[in-house]
Amino acid sequence: LITETELFGQQVLQRRRRARQRDAAEQVIRSLSELRPGAPVVHLDHGVGRYLGLQVLRLEEQDQEFLTLAYAEGAKLYVPVANLHLISRYSGGDPDSAPLHRLGSEQWQKAREKAAREIRDTAAELLEVHARRAAREGFAYPDPGADYRTFAAAFPFEETPDQEDAIAAVRTDMESGKPMDRLVCGDVGFGKTEVAMRAAFLAVAAGRQVGVLVPTTLLAQQHFQNFRDRFAGWPVTIEMVSRFRSAREQEAIAARVATGEVDILIGTHRLLGADLRYRDLGLVIIDEEHRFGVRQKEQLKALRAEVDILTLTATPIPRTLNMALGGLRDLSVIATPPPRRLSVKTFVRQREPRLVREAILREILRGGQVYFLHNEVKTIARAARELEQAIPEARIGIAHGQMPERELERVMSDFYHRRFNVLVCSTIIETGIDVPSANTIIIERADKLGLAQLHQLRGRVGRSHHQAYAYLLTPPPGQLTADADKRLEAIQAADQLGSGFTLATHDLEIRGAGELLGDDQSGHIAAIGFTLYMELLERAVASLRRGEPAPADLGARPDCEVNLHIPALIPDTYVPDVHTRLTLYKRLASTAEETALKEFQVEMIDRFGLLPEELRHLIRVTALRQRATALGIVRIEAGAAGGLLEFSPHTGVDPLAVVQLVQGEPGRYQLRGATVLRFAEPLHDAESRIAAVEALLERLLPAR
Repeated sequence: LITETELFGQQVLQRRRRARQRDAAEQVIRSLSELRPGAPVVHLDHGVGRYLGLQVLRLEEQDQEFLTLAYAEGAKLYVPVANLHLISRYSGGDPDSAPLHRLGSEQWQKAREKAAREIRDTAAELLEVHARRAAREGFAYPDPGADYRTFAAAFPFEETPDQEDAIAAVRTDMESGKPMDRLVCGDVGFGKTEVAMRAAFLAVAAGRQVGVLVPTTLLAQQHFQNFRDRFAGWPVTIEMVSRFRSAREQEAIAARVATGEVDILIGTHRLLGADLRYRDLGLVIIDEEHRFGVRQKEQLKALRAEVDILTLTATPIPRTLNMALGGLRDLSVIATPPPRRLSVKTFVRQREPRLVREAILREILRGGQVYFLHNEVKTIARAARELEQAIPEARIGIAHGQMPERELERVMSDFYHRRFNVLVCSTIIETGIDVPSANTIIIERADKLGLAQLHQLRGRVGRSHHQAYAYLLTPPPGQLTADADKRLEAIQAADQLGSGFTLATHDLEIRGAGELLGDDQSGHIAAIGFTLYMELLERAVASLRRGEPAPADLGARPDCEVNLHIPALIPDTYVPDVHTRLTLYKRLASTAEETALKEFQVEMIDRFGLLPEELRHLIRVTALRQRATALGIVRIEAGAAGGLLEFSPHTGVDPLAVVQLVQGEPGRYQLRGATVLRFAEPLHDAESRIAAVEALLERLLPAR
């Protein structure tokens, strides 16, 4: 008897698809929504200032909303919300030590020109690396057809939209014939492993071997178990090399790897050992890459020139994130949490015995388990004894990296099978086994741990649909360093699901962004801020790709300034929250196409109701600005009696079209100097001003 399940795999209940989020990478790194008053921001023309908030000013009988920025010597700059595309968050260095520029000085101009020179060199180098990778012939994996669909159908959960995108991107990379170097960034428990398993299936189906490199023996053990379960119905041989295996076992496995009998090999640094020879290595999956050194990863790539690399991480290190956002590595972000997943409630508290007892008892009494993290092996046994005395109800086990392998394996297995309910452990559990019933973690001396580490440890709990809690215990405030304080503040603030990427950008700010192509973790980006640096780098790469030389000052772009003296803003009665308004202004100012503007309008009506008049004006003014910028017009003004257009020296407007206008209607149009076209007509209301400028731009469009 052959059942339906054996033929078609288990069918997963398909829920209604959630609306796709916008590109999460772009959204997080470019977002202004995290701005707090006092935070440093970068204005493209004036340099680094401090954000003071949104302010409505009444100019010429009209309400206008401005972003207020403070500069050196008490100077203030009011930026119209329509020009928000000139503003970016300052990240890439410590916000407190961000420079504060003086308005009108040459200091910012010099910093920008210096950065532009470095950016041009980096862009050229990036393109060279890209070209080398593109020229290298990789292996084009054939489509395994029905087998792959059967394997995918056996996944016991519903894929989230982001997960589907990541799987599709990896598959496209592998079938393209170009060597893959993709980074999949997703929070702990968001389904990165399934992306890796689908990639492994493609490689094995094509008769090639897969190496899975993990940082700890515990994680190797867990992956070994998971891969075996997932590939149970397939003729795939999976083996593991780690210190849980004896030397003789490891030798036997190495021999089978060399003959090609082993399809998937999972292991720690042992995978990089000189004695391991692969018959035909096709794919290397690196899990939690922030735990490996740059040299170890380079060593991996050197194994085989055309090997495909798939990197999985919850919090990419600054340099990796930098490379991904710089276009040197492909990036997929899984930001949608699985259904029914709750975020972990995070508390930063000074250590008190009463708090510890209460937290542990609350978890035990609801039938759960607790991780108690004490990261000093010398005193871990004493910490466990103290807990036993304080909480006699608890059954306590100890786990740390210096225990014999078999004992460590037994302890972890006992904890998994709930033979005890409190595990006093070191950071060995950071990438450890999945225990769905463990939903409280208490971390002693959390100030001594890094941001990525804290995020990983917090991800050990909350892996089921129960509410989970993380307690980060600290010494008295006087003993905390400024950086530790910032890390704890960042981890407490980023407690929503999918925050690993946000935390990585905070890490960029605390530690610096790292040179793109060097080994250093902190580079020259502090002068102009990471976001602007990446924007200018994109622009330099684009112009080099087109075969043009990168401009000397990448910052100077002739964006059109539009002032029609009409109310154009998002009223606070329509969107009351300041941060939401700020994000919407930034999105609108950065919108580049007409279709995107229409989508924005539809979204606004869907979220907040019918558009008020002021917002309709703002959207039409944005469309005007886009069209005028494309034509090389730098300024548009209009008032009750007419207005003017100012052209840049490199305008795309045909001079003949301007001459014909002036000659045809000399009473209405006049040229002032070589670059200013004035027009005179009564324009008493907002509608007539917008319509007049739209009609004029239409007449100046080059003949198609």
